[in-house]
Amino acid sequence: MLDTKAHWENVYATKAPNQVSWYQTHPVISLELIGATGIAPREPIIDVGGGASTLVDDLLDAGYENISVLDISAKALETAQGRLGERAARVNWIEADVTQTELPAQHFAVWHDRAVFHFLTDPIARWRYVDAVRDAVRPGGHVIVASFATDGPEMCSGLVVQRYDAEKMRAEFGDAFTLLSSQRESHQTPWGSEQKFIYCYCRKE
Repeated sequence: MLDTKAHWENVYATKAPNQVSWYQTHPVISLELIGATGIAPREPIIDVGGGASTLVDDLLDAGYENISVLDISAKALETAQGRLGERAARVNWIEADVTQTELPAQHFAVWHDRAVFHFLTDPIARWRYVDAVRDAVRPGGHVIVASFATDGPEMCSGLVVQRYDAEKMRAEFGDAFTLLSSQRESHQTPWGSEQKFIYCYCRKE
């Protein structure tokens, strides 16, 4: 059985960025939620599992200046860097498993994750993830996590996933975070099927 890193390296080595189910030309809801935080352009943002996502392109276009992209797959990060060209030097790239790495303490103004958390089917991995958020996000900081909704897929990329509604997500994060809003998304995959997502926007107390 492939370990987690080997699994995702294989995915990004064998598929183009627009051939994975979660691909978005522009991550509209993510951009709207990040914009709604009202943070200044220089405030630090981390996109967890950002990989080959185009979110970093759109954040740079919107004038954000302090962006980190974390992904377990070196190949995914290389894809984004190649796409950005010279602009890649303006981004902090972190090749790591978010549940097993140390991030700057109380640092980030925004933590964004679309489609990492739902792969954490082990309760210990989820605890480590939440602990990482608690440690890395500054007091009053913003946490945006999108996962498959309760009526979303049960598997993705050959892996079983955990599905959520807003209350279940809030319970995972605990009292250190206040749920400010949630919204659903019917995501169209590149081949035209539909995936139901839930976006939860929290503030760290």
